[in-house]
Amino acid sequence: MVDKNKCIGCGTCVAICPVGAISFDNQGKAQIDPKKCIHCGACEASCPVAAIELKK
Repeated sequence: MVDKNKCIGCGTCVAICPVGAISFDNQGKAQIDPKKCIHCGACEASCPVAAIELKK
């Protein structure tokens, strides 16, 4: 899940996602496609503002 209030649209998560599950919405905020996400945690670990929290 992406906290849209924290997301700064830096693109770090988009670049690091190994399966291309993250894109930007029309407001420039990250969004995760739950059908593609493999819950590897790379995006969560790389987010500089802790805007991503994967539900276990």
